[in-house]
Amino acid sequence: MEQNKMGIMPINKLLLSMSLPMMASMLVQALYNIVDSMFVARLSENALTAVSLAFPAQNLMIAVGTGTGVGINALISRSLGEKNKERANLIANNGLMLYALSGLVFAIFGVFGSEIFFRAQTSDPEIVQLGTDYLRICCLLSAAIYLQFGFERILQSTGRTFYTMLTQGLGAIINIIMDPILIFGLFGAPALGIKGAAIATVFGQVCAAALACWFNKKKNDDIVINPKKYHLQAHAVKAIYAIGIPSICMVSIGSIMTFGMNKILIAFTSTAAAVFGVYFKLQSFIFMPVFGMNNGMVPIIGFNYGARKPDRLMQTVRLATKYAMSMMGVGMIVFWAFTPQLLGIFNASEQMLSIGIPALRLISLSFLLAGFNIIRISTMQALGHGVVSLVISVLRQLVVLLPCAFIFSRVWGLNATWAAFPIAELAALVITIALFRKVYHNEIQPIFDELAAKEAKEA
Repeated sequence: MEQNKMGIMPINKLLLSMSLPMMASMLVQALYNIVDSMFVARLSENALTAVSLAFPAQNLMIAVGTGTGVGINALISRSLGEKNKERANLIANNGLMLYALSGLVFAIFGVFGSEIFFRAQTSDPEIVQLGTDYLRICCLLSAAIYLQFGFERILQSTGRTFYTMLTQGLGAIINIIMDPILIFGLFGAPALGIKGAAIATVFGQVCAAALACWFNKKKNDDIVINPKKYHLQAHAVKAIYAIGIPSICMVSIGSIMTFGMNKILIAFTSTAAAVFGVYFKLQSFIFMPVFGMNNGMVPIIGFNYGARKPDRLMQTVRLATKYAMSMMGVGMIVFWAFTPQLLGIFNASEQMLSIGIPALRLISLSFLLAGFNIIRISTMQALGHGVVSLVISVLRQLVVLLPCAFIFSRVWGLNATWAAFPIAELAALVITIALFRKVYHNEIQPIFDELAAKEAKEA
């Protein structure tokens, strides 16, 4: 029987071969997020603020997608490591059906909840209207991003990250091309403004989902896509969400944090909220490669945990941590050295520059710590400890960050508000180290002990 590469290939080569395609595709995704906002910023600062205020809702959509994907990814790779192909098929197909249902839920929210969501953040009628137009389209057609999530996670789980790079790259390129055409009405197309940005995004997702589906059908012989045979089963749904719900909650907490920060910032000026939105676009260019490394790492950890190979598991964790912290270190340097130039990408006014320069520099102090935390938290997720990541996320964003931001804003003003980010990340680091040690002791060390006892017995 042919052995899976995740169990035999040298770790550094394996990690890079799994991660580099994901890193490349996520860099392209980060690029189109920035390009998206660049074009929107040319419409007006209010349009940019509207897109920034839409982020918590969009982040919630992504939370459901990534959290469900964590469960799918971990269970498929572990099942393949255990040579249980039937369970891997069941998880994959049930995951796709859960994604389809998620798209339906957000479509309903898009129709009935978009305007309410914006009115809860601002009373500016122009921002409310622009934001509602944008978010309604993104939510109404969210089935596109969820099917893209589903088919790509199946490819990742089986080690076929190169194809995922191609699908995400296609979606991003189509979005980048369609953005100016639909926003400004080029080549005879109607000038749709902010609606055009939303339509371009969704169209890119549709194309990416279609290609990912085709790759699974034609190039992935580890998984059979057949929802009729592998219909929705309670035990499979429970297993996916046992890992996935904590991750969904974890990312969703980011939506609560962003919503809260927008409320704190917009009390100063709408420009401050726009700066916060610009930060998220720019930091994605730093974080996305790390998340790509992360996505390449998780199946390796899941497979080798299932195959009882703890040495390969830990080697993967250590290497991924080094790579992640190196990338985040470079990102921090860029944020300090080229702050005005980065803000200039978004047609920054003098007011935006005066707010944005200290904001980006202070927040970027958290990057190195975040690199370490991301890898260790994802390792714990891959081992089935999703609640751990939830605990850390609650601590970082709700217990420390938001209260600190609120107090700093009231006592020392707007510029001090941004210091809450590195303080929160430092608190997260402390708890991450403590919890990882516990998981290692309970989950990984016993396998080492078991193998050592077996070797001693055989000797």
